[in-house]
Amino acid sequence: MAGESVSSLILFIAAMLVAAGVAGTLVTNVNELSSSIDTHSGDVRDQIDTDIEIISDPGSGAVYDDEEADPTITLLVKNTGERTLSTDPSGHDVLVDGRYVSNADLTIDVVEDGPTWRRGGVAEVRITLEEPLEIGEHRVVVTTSGDREVFEFYHG
Repeated sequence: MAGESVSSLILFIAAMLVAAGVAGTLVTNVNELSSSIDTHSGDVRDQIDTDIEIISDPGSGAVYDDEEADPTITLLVKNTGERTLSTDPSGHDVLVDGRYVSNADLTIDVVEDGPTWRRGGVAEVRITLEEPLEIGEHRVVVTTSGDREVFEFYHG
């Protein structure tokens, strides 16, 4: 009889250790999942609150300038979202005819309201090109916090 009690006690202790190990693993995994969801929801909120519109006139001669030493594309971009955007070029991705524009070749200056790009504010996005554009249609893609805008113009 005493042998049965001891073996039952050993089995009970082993079951409790396994249950504690499983519970500890579950708590750790749930905490990691919760943290991941919090981080992702913040990113999604930023994407939802971010909206830009390119308001430059594609027929205007002010978009492309090849008269300077380095040809440039100048776009007026309006912040139509809910949050203030950064004017740091590293926070924006720009493609010209499918080619990535490096941060060194990109400047963003707020047209009015000082250095911050608030809701309703317009920024001048100036893209310095390495070589002049060929005659024809061209496409500029500006991406900010997941919001993507496409601008097409003709140079001729």
